[in-house]
Amino acid sequence: MDEDGRLERFLRTKLRSAGEQVALAQDTYRHARNATAADLPVDDEGNARLVCRRYAERRAVPVGGDGKPSCFEDGHPDCEGCVEDIREGRIETW
Repeated sequence: MDEDGRLERFLRTKLRSAGEQVALAQDTYRHARNATAADLPVDDEGNARLVCRRYAERRAVPVGGDGKPSCFEDGHPDCEGCVEDIREGRIETW
């Protein structure tokens, strides 16, 4: 392989890696912004630290712009209650 081909492959690899890092940073920022808007504590990755009503366990999950955690299941009474508690500021956190 010639020098130009190796350089091109090296640059593509580095640019791909940089793009993945930017995408990860954007996701982390968006999750943290949404959780902060709902006044929830967050972990280092921007996930809200909630106590799941359905399974009674601690979870670090992303919260969408609509205030619903990523583990939300539409129609499940515990999940519906969780979202209601998030909106009213009374959700159990850790």
